[in-house]
Amino acid sequence: MDSNFNTVVVTGFGPFRQHLVNSSWEAVKEMSKLGLGENIDLHIMQLPVVYQKAKDLICKIWGTFQPLLTVHIGLASSSKAIIILEQCGKNKGYKEMDVCGFCPEDGCCLLDGPEKIESTINMKTLWKNISMEGIDVIYSRDAGR
Repeated sequence: MDSNFNTVVVTGFGPFRQHLVNSSWEAVKEMSKLGLGENIDLHIMQLPVVYQKAKDLICKIWGTFQPLLTVHIGLASSSKAIIILEQCGKNKGYKEMDVCGFCPEDGCCLLDGPEKIESTINMKTLWKNISMEGIDVIYSRDAGR
């Protein structure tokens, strides 16, 4: 597939722990009904909460769709924020089991992976520009924790 500068992929996550319906996936499905405008080729995908599938699925998204942008919508049940803008994802420090009962060895998701992956989008600037009364928005550098 040729690179498409109008392609955007948005993912939500499947069920995990006590969350039989993951609100991140529900939000993504609603977004697909609304669309992102007539010039945006929006693709949505539900990602299972499975450590060992994450790398393959993300590589498949980039290889298949070659999107301009991929946004992963997550659920932070411990947070009171409505929106959490994550600047980076870290490879270590994971202690929770996934839906298959697997917990990464030494808390490391990808043994051969980078320490962290940074978004090229400046989330702090975005956070400052979208913060508004009545909507809680948090800037974070500690995704998934």
